[in-house]
Amino acid sequence: MRTIGHFIGGREVKGTSGRTADVFEPMTGEVQAKVDLASKAEMRAAVENAKAAQVEWGNTNPQRRARIMMKFLELAQRDYDKLADLLAREHGKTVPDAKGDIQRGLEVVEFACGIPHLMKGEYTEGAGPGIDIYSMRQPLGVVAGITPFNFPAMIPMWKFAPAIACGNAFVLKPSERDPGVPMALAALMIEAGLPPGILNVVNGDKEAVDAILDDPDIKAVGFVGSSPIAQYIYERAAQTGKRAQCFGGAKNHAIIMPDADMDQTVDALIGAGYGSAGERCMAISVAVPVGKTTADRLMEKLIPRVEALKIGTSIDPSADFGPLVTRAALERVKDYVEVGIKEGATLAVDGRGFKMQGYENGFYMGGCLFDNVTKDMRIYKEEIFGPVLSVVRAHDYNEALALPSDHDYGNGVAIFTRDGDAARDFAAKVNVGMVGINVPIPVPIAYYTFGGWKKSGFGDLNQHGPDSIRFYTKTKTVTARWPSGVKEGAEFSIPTMK
Repeated sequence: MRTIGHFIGGREVKGTSGRTADVFEPMTGEVQAKVDLASKAEMRAAVENAKAAQVEWGNTNPQRRARIMMKFLELAQRDYDKLADLLAREHGKTVPDAKGDIQRGLEVVEFACGIPHLMKGEYTEGAGPGIDIYSMRQPLGVVAGITPFNFPAMIPMWKFAPAIACGNAFVLKPSERDPGVPMALAALMIEAGLPPGILNVVNGDKEAVDAILDDPDIKAVGFVGSSPIAQYIYERAAQTGKRAQCFGGAKNHAIIMPDADMDQTVDALIGAGYGSAGERCMAISVAVPVGKTTADRLMEKLIPRVEALKIGTSIDPSADFGPLVTRAALERVKDYVEVGIKEGATLAVDGRGFKMQGYENGFYMGGCLFDNVTKDMRIYKEEIFGPVLSVVRAHDYNEALALPSDHDYGNGVAIFTRDGDAARDFAAKVNVGMVGINVPIPVPIAYYTFGGWKKSGFGDLNQHGPDSIRFYTKTKTVTARWPSGVKEGAEFSIPTMK
């Protein structure tokens, strides 16, 4: 059985803590690898390695840093199929879905290739008598990312690509559930020409996370995961003077107006609700039809579509979705379904009994569909993170608007309508960070910024886009005056431009 260590100083190294975790193959339920879990000493060694390498990297001009990103893109395309197969086998998502995971990460790498332009400062000539003012962006030093299991390629690239392009060294702590792809990406960065020590991958659990938070040489940390952990990391980072961008859970709503194209809406809900077995922070988990007629039409079309979902292995190209990531995740989702039944919701489709022939020990579950869910139920208030869609019936538009606006989470939301005025009003008023209009998963493209509100996001700056450059750099402003023609004599009042 293979053992996955850490990637430090440009190569894979064995762990020394003596602690390991199992890496499962979700479609069979078997343990396929052991991953080393780092101690605080191992994390410290990675940070020291990164700190030593960062000085020269930070002084490398942005165009040369961009060339390495371009070479990395070329190498990732070369290994695209191999990376997708590895990702699918560790995570459980299908290979086509795994390729989407990789592609959305590579799009942020493409954005980071524009770093010579993105890091340009500002310049004002003649801001005062003989005075010029200009600003420059400089790297922070060593920064870190703590990334989740559900996007083991995309989220690490969202973090390390802009950070490294800005001249920082990066320490990545990926999920211990599917660490293979982050390790492979680090190796590709070295092959692309990245100096050793600039990208380090340290596998681990809470001990490694706390080591990141306590290390004085780590100047910023980015996190994606559950909301309680996001808040914990944000608060701990603040206590130690680190910048932090921490993204948590979600409960994404889809509002279905009476004039919506119902066939297109159902297609959108099926893909966004059940793709990747619902293990997406941007999955649609709540459908809100407006009016009884709309709700009845929706359920009439949804039920047979959910019943017809094809669950298969991760490597089955015809599967709609594959297994969940671990048995613990599977049992957690099943427990939520039982909670929904006890709370009085109508379980219109029950996928808990699904068994995959020949893969009976895999972590499979069919799609579940609840109707008549109310906002006081746990299955509405809490993130389930599985193939479960809840229908909450709204009497009118204002009630539908209030549901996502009042919810504790505020990651993404969508509205399905043919009415431009309703869509415009909804986009302006809804209290959620990312909005889709007839788009079920409104993840912005790489040169816009990604981030939720309320308990879905902690911190002032979001992921990728211009915010990522601001997050991973500090701005220095220079006010310059040369002595030629300057009046002599001391000035005791504060300088002004009057």
